Amino acid sequence: MARRRGDTREQIREVALKLFAEQGYEKTSLREIAERLGVTKAALYYHFKTKEDIVTSLFDDFKTEVDELFAWAREQSVTPEMRREFIRRYAEIIQGTGGTLMRFMQENGPAVRHLKAGDDMRKRFQALADVLVDKDASLPDQIRARLSIFSLHMTLFIRDAIDADDEAVQAAALEVALDLLPTG
Repeated sequence: MARRRGDTREQIREVALKLFAEQGYEKTSLREIAERLGVTKAALYYHFKTKEDIVTSLFDDFKTEVDELFAWAREQSVTPEMRREFIRRYAEIIQGTGGTLMRFMQENGPAVRHLKAGDDMRKRFQALADVLVDKDASLPDQIRARLSIFSLHMTLFIRDAIDADDEAVQAAALEVALDLLPTG
C-alpha cells in the first residue's frame, strides 16, 4: 500500500527533527534523512528541497497555533483570569511539537540564528510575553509576567533532571507559571 503524500511529509519532518536533535542541524544531511526513512533523496526532494524548508514547515505549524492563541487573546478583555487562561493554553501548545521545536532551537542556536524561521520564533516569544505584561505594572510584576512564559520554556530543558513523569512535570510547570503571574 502506497503512503499518502501527507503521511510521507509528516514522517520526513519527524525523522528530520529527531536527527537534528541527535546530531545537530548542521551535521544532518538530507541524504541521512532519506536513508533513515528508507526513501530516495529524490523522494525527499519532492516534499522538501532543503533542511531549512523542513524546519520552516515545523515552525509554521507552531506559529499557526500561537497565532490562534493571539487571536483568542485579542477577543478577550485583559484581566488576570484572561492572562491565566492564556498561560494554560500556551502550556498545551508547548507540550507537543512546540516543545520539541524549542529544544531544537536551544540545541542548535548558532544554526537557527541564521534561519528566517528562527527569527520569526524569537519575535513570537516576545509577543507572547507582551500579552502578559501590563505596561503600568511595577517592574517586578513585569518581570514576573515574562518569567511565567520563561518558566514553561525552561521546564522543557530540565525534564530529564527531574524524577517524575512528563505529565507531573508539565502540571508542576504550569502551576509555577500561574503562580508567577501578577494577580492585580
